[in-house]
Amino acid sequence: MRKLSMDELGRKTVDQFKAADKTPLVLVLDNVRSMHNVGSVFRTADGFLLQGIVLCGYTPVPPHRDIQKTALGATETVEWQYFPTTVEAVTALREAGYIIMAIEQAENSVMLDTFEPAAGRPLALVFGNEVTGVDGEVMKLVDACIEIPQSGMKHSLNISVSTGIVVWDIFVKMKKQAQ
Repeated sequence: MRKLSMDELGRKTVDQFKAADKTPLVLVLDNVRSMHNVGSVFRTADGFLLQGIVLCGYTPVPPHRDIQKTALGATETVEWQYFPTTVEAVTALREAGYIIMAIEQAENSVMLDTFEPAAGRPLALVFGNEVTGVDGEVMKLVDACIEIPQSGMKHSLNISVSTGIVVWDIFVKMKKQAQ
């Protein structure tokens, strides 16, 4: 077995990334505290060519060296915007035609393994605060909730881990729909 070189990976330049067709998926960060988590979400969004990220409330925004530490340059490729509140962000995304889903453990949540994104509709995923999750006022505005099935004692994952799991699953499903 041999690792692939950087040339063999076919990495896009910043300009190629910006010009490429994006996965119709936006990540909304609802008062996420950790700059490292924010940087990790940027890196995931870059890896799956997502439409963008919406940072809300006291979620830290680029540029900052602690975000860059985990983003590894993804703040230069991934489009992002800031809203003072997640309610404002969700309202704007809904007006732009997005289906809004919270990633949360809630009544009537849909398990990720059974969730199917609506074909041809852009999707916004709301990820909540590391301790308190998605804000209750935001939960009143979402179309539904997606839950990651878990079997252990904690039933809790770090937001950067949750983002990677959910984005990968939905990315694969959206790619299959597009074929």
